[in-house]
Amino acid sequence: MAVVQRVGQGLGLTWTVLGSDWRVVEPAETYLEFLRDEQRSPHTVKAYAHGLAAYWSFLEATDGDWRAATPATIGTFLARLRDGDAAGRVIPLPAAVDRDGPSPATVSLRLRTVMSFYRFWAANDGVPVAGLLYEQVIGRPGPYRPFLDHLARKSGRLRSRVRVRPDIRRPPVFTPEQVTLIVDAAAVWDVHERRWTGNLRNRLLWSLLAETGLRLGEALSLQHRDWRSGHGDTASIEVVSRPHPLGVRTKSGPRRVYIGAELDRLYADYVWLLCDGGIDSEVADLDGAYVFCNLDREPVYGPLSPSTVYEHVRAIKRRERSLPAAWTPHWFRHTHATALLLAGVEPIVVSRRLGHASVETTLNTYAWVTADAEMRTVANWRAWTAGWGAASA
Repeated sequence: MAVVQRVGQGLGLTWTVLGSDWRVVEPAETYLEFLRDEQRSPHTVKAYAHGLAAYWSFLEATDGDWRAATPATIGTFLARLRDGDAAGRVIPLPAAVDRDGPSPATVSLRLRTVMSFYRFWAANDGVPVAGLLYEQVIGRPGPYRPFLDHLARKSGRLRSRVRVRPDIRRPPVFTPEQVTLIVDAAAVWDVHERRWTGNLRNRLLWSLLAETGLRLGEALSLQHRDWRSGHGDTASIEVVSRPHPLGVRTKSGPRRVYIGAELDRLYADYVWLLCDGGIDSEVADLDGAYVFCNLDREPVYGPLSPSTVYEHVRAIKRRERSLPAAWTPHWFRHTHATALLLAGVEPIVVSRRLGHASVETTLNTYAWVTADAEMRTVANWRAWTAGWGAASA
């Protein structure tokens, strides 16, 4: 059975695939190295490594040759995935109804991994199987049509012959009351003591994610030089792609995101807290220091890790039972996009603010929002987003 192996790489980590003989699976490793050269995020490489490990387990169990795969081969692989055991030699009949296999999203990701793997090898080594797995079609999926769609129709595009029914579930979102509950669970303003009580860093993090729609990796990559406080104009932050000592990635390209005055004041209070703790004497280059840093663990003032953030998420879940049990920091991003669209902000502006590659991604992900009038009665979204400075990207 093939497995995924974690490997140290410079200051970060990467992943590779080992076969049942505990040797590196060379075709998989060559493709994963291509992804690394393309500067794909470590999370992407890890996800693709898991997909290839599942596929290689299937090939080993069925004595299959990866160069001789057919659509029927991939179809059988998907059936094994849905059954929950890609390496099983026999699918039980009847299928065990009490056995939970992977979610449709996971099955879809595994399929995309294998199909992308074959497209890579078809382009680089002429592996003929890709010609069997793809077909030429005219037109595009989804509601979005690009400006030059009439030209694209002449050449068409490649479409996988083996597909998974898309998971049409809506992205999970918070209500405004739930956002407030999470933010206040971190820290609140004591009107009598006239100071913040609790963890101000975490309040700033949750507030930033809610107001900007940043990915967690983008927020943790922020340095103080990236925060442009307002001095007579609208405050903003710069999302910049740069190496991170913990391997955190920004994913999207550089962009500017405007923020409201309240969030900017919260950042100023946080910086004052850092200086009161002595960061200006401990850190030589304060501008180059990370905004979200360790306050009570070593290295003090070192960059905050995602694992620490998820520790706080678990703590909030234990304390606030009314919150959805499965919520993650990425829910803030979905909530932000949903709130802006419900407030009437143009999709192109939302797309630029989120850092999507195109407005098509935004429309396909949140197409249900504009048609769901019932959501407008949940809260006054326009008033909730009024201070975000969202009129600019």
